[in-house]
Amino acid sequence: MSEDESQPRHFIRHPTDMPIEFDFGEVVSDKREYLENISIGGLAFHSNTAIKHGSLLLIRIPLSHPVFTAKGEVVWCRISGDHYDVGIRFLDENTAFRARMVEQVCYIQQYKDEILKKEGRILTGEEAALEWISKYATNFPR
Repeated sequence: MSEDESQPRHFIRHPTDMPIEFDFGEVVSDKREYLENISIGGLAFHSNTAIKHGSLLLIRIPLSHPVFTAKGEVVWCRISGDHYDVGIRFLDENTAFRARMVEQVCYIQQYKDEILKKEGRILTGEEAALEWISKYATNFPR
């Protein structure tokens, strides 16, 4: 994520609505917000409170398996209706690799939801993953 929002994005952003937990210390709180999007470089989420630019956060996405945890820095925070949108930059390269895995999990969850809505089929996480991989994994952005 660029600190200057006028700069072009360096990473493709993938929309999602998965829950996210964050805290300013070493232990993640049980407070849940919702992930707006995620990319290799960082993520954005909705928050009920403003978070100061430059703040360091411990982030956890509890629905990913394994659970995704990362340290990130707030690079922007702006009001959006009745909440704030907060942009986070990941702080290390290992996090970027794991974020790529979370991107895939987000796509698979989105696929699972679309199949239920469009076809009425209820897929397990494993079934959704197998179908998504067979249909889309070769075209997944590198």
